[in-house]
Amino acid sequence: MIVRPRPHWIHLLFVRRGSLVRRILPQQLFVFLLSCAVVWAHGQLFHWKVTLTSSPFSLLGVALAIFLGFRINASYDRYWEARKLWGTVLVEARNLARQALTLTGTGTHVRPFVLGLIAFAVAMRNQLRGDANDAGLDGLLPPEMLPRVRAARSAPALILLWLGERLHRRRECGRLDPMLAQHMERSLDGLSAALGGCERIANTPLPFTYSVILHRSSYLYCMLLPFGLVDSIGAMTPLIVTFVSYTFFALEALSDEIEEPFGRMPNDLALDAIVAGIDASLREMIGEAPPPAPQPNADFVLN
Repeated sequence: MIVRPRPHWIHLLFVRRGSLVRRILPQQLFVFLLSCAVVWAHGQLFHWKVTLTSSPFSLLGVALAIFLGFRINASYDRYWEARKLWGTVLVEARNLARQALTLTGTGTHVRPFVLGLIAFAVAMRNQLRGDANDAGLDGLLPPEMLPRVRAARSAPALILLWLGERLHRRRECGRLDPMLAQHMERSLDGLSAALGGCERIANTPLPFTYSVILHRSSYLYCMLLPFGLVDSIGAMTPLIVTFVSYTFFALEALSDEIEEPFGRMPNDLALDAIVAGIDASLREMIGEAPPPAPQPNADFVLN
């Protein structure tokens, strides 16, 4: 996730970091050189011209812009839903920690439970990013749980099961009111629902054909556009075509990044920072010093 103060509008015109310029530079360079070649060769090779009017490009450009808009909206819906689900994880984890601290009495059972909530968030991030199940879990779970977590197909679901078993044992021993246990179970259900929602997003990409059609249409449009403009604007063709292609290529690249919101691309969700926020919030509740908050790097990217 790119986190930076909004620059002045003049600076915003020339900003490079976070603008996707570096990612689409090869495509931009190709279109620019192609346009230069079209201008140079137009009518020079065997006195032959490829004659195209601008009318078809106007119609195709509008259709392609609408198609790109649908793609951006679909990708952003996935991105925003993922962010809301992680917000649910934070809220439900806080609720469970507060209930454990204020309603179940003080004791040695509270700290392992709260650390287990942190472990759930860490394991959920690991699963969504394809990292090792036990990455970052040292000190958060009992030693006997770690082998089970390493071997689990869904480590966060296993941790939720362990948390539920702890609640069940305290209720069976008469140390947890049944009504309170029901409330805490609902919060565990909320964590499970958030996990399932994130798994649905991670395991269900946008249809591949959708991306192929958009990719081909954008490239063909930008490659043919110089032939439709060279007669009317002449030497300005490379500049105009490069500017138009920047819009199409940048929007396609942006939609491609946020379509998978759990990755490590600059515009993906800052899962490390979100998990660190959950960790800090819960540790403060049990009186422990929170770890330092992650900071954006030199390119203003917060992981």
